[in-house]
Amino acid sequence: MKPRRAHHRPGRPHRKPGGRQSVSSKAWWPWLKRGAAAVFFVLVASLLVSRARTIDWGEVFLSLQQYPRTAVWGAVALAATSLLLYSCFDLLGRRYTGHTLSAPTVMTITFISYAFNLNLGSLVGGVAFRYRLYSRLGLRTGVIARIMSLSMLANWMGYVLLAGAVFSLQPLRLPASWPIAAIHLRLIGLVLLAAAAAYLSVCAFSRQRTLQVRGHTIDLPTFRMAGLQLLMGAGNWLLMAGIIFVLLQQRIAFSAVLSALLLAAVAGVITRIPAGLGVLEAVFVALLSQQMPRHELLAALVAYRLIYFIAPLGVASLVYLVMEARTRQQQPQRPEVPG
Repeated sequence: MKPRRAHHRPGRPHRKPGGRQSVSSKAWWPWLKRGAAAVFFVLVASLLVSRARTIDWGEVFLSLQQYPRTAVWGAVALAATSLLLYSCFDLLGRRYTGHTLSAPTVMTITFISYAFNLNLGSLVGGVAFRYRLYSRLGLRTGVIARIMSLSMLANWMGYVLLAGAVFSLQPLRLPASWPIAAIHLRLIGLVLLAAAAAYLSVCAFSRQRTLQVRGHTIDLPTFRMAGLQLLMGAGNWLLMAGIIFVLLQQRIAFSAVLSALLLAAVAGVITRIPAGLGVLEAVFVALLSQQMPRHELLAALVAYRLIYFIAPLGVASLVYLVMEARTRQQQPQRPEVPG
């Protein structure tokens, strides 16, 4: 019995299955990406406008005019130093993974992600921007994940070390209505110090240098790198507190300002409000309004947000657009990563 031959209508070229779908997908995918990018920046612009409308600019400018010039420029200098320091966080990941992107490129990506992280949260800034920018430059997903993990550890292990020292050695007097007292805060500080010491000990003495977490391989950093993580993270938190301390014209003890900032950071993480909007102010007012008039305290915090949150976001948006334009003009080469 002869096999049946498939009949083909004349005039119609034979098409491979899915051919039209693959061509059409190539046609609409770039437009979809451009549309998503346009929508995103419209949302960013609306965010900046909405933030600007919620601020009493007359009060801000009046308060800034009343500040000594040395205080204003001091706060700007500390903010620039903090942003520069955080921009170096991903250089630890560069050393850790061995990728070949240049240091200025890595610092620029870290600055952009940090500025958006401050205003829109870690999923947008800390994760999404790093993935997009690093992947556009050729880094693999696993390498990007290790870079992010090392930077986040530097930030929060630095927080753990600093908060542990501050809470255990000089705990802030908390309002009577709060569920925890100063003694509880001191105990929390001791636990945090123990956690920081445990992290350093594991990195220094653990025989097993590779861990498996949810299918991902994580290599423990060396003791030297772990110590550098803690120092860089703690240094950045100190600089952030220094900005507020200067804007408060040094009328409140630095240790009190630092304690309030550290507590506000935890409250912001718990509430999951982008930029901790309102949380920072509420914590500072609750803890420090007895030491300074409330309107002056709030004016300093508004100035802090303007200097450390809003202005860097505007700069980061422009820098991101420039990077996007450059990466579209040139085809990135995949950097070499050992192993």
